[in-house]
Amino acid sequence: MTTNIETRPPIPPFTRETAIQKVRMAEDGWNSRDPQRVSMVYTFDSQWRNRAEFPKGRPEIVEFLTRKWAKEHDYRLIKELWAFDGNRVAVRFAYEWHDDAGNWFRSYGNENWQFDANGLMELRYASINDLPIKETDRKFFWSLGRRPDEHASLSELGL
Repeated sequence: MTTNIETRPPIPPFTRETAIQKVRMAEDGWNSRDPQRVSMVYTFDSQWRNRAEFPKGRPEIVEFLTRKWAKEHDYRLIKELWAFDGNRVAVRFAYEWHDDAGNWFRSYGNENWQFDANGLMELRYASINDLPIKETDRKFFWSLGRRPDEHASLSELGL
């Protein structure tokens, strides 16, 4: 019998470099806006807290993300490492999006992540606030998808 063990390098314990790599990989995944792709970096029974929702497991994560990106149009996200220790990473982030009526928002938040020994995220706790903004106040203008490497970070943007 062969056991297929999923791994998502880099794996813990994290160094500063591997924590930054993990954060960028997460940002790239979320900027794809592909719920199935994003779900694969979480353990099968991963537990989340996202605002007032508590998805558990990949199927609920896919359902959650499908609803999210059906509502949040032209979604563009930047994540930044805040701290790390062992198998945990703390991140701050901001993303811009608009609703069906064309109202723009910048959502700010913090996430605490815990990874299993194979580099899959088993816990994700997110706290998020939405700030209505004018379209002229947007700061994230790259083509949908991965943020270009030369694009300013949150710190560089003063966010």
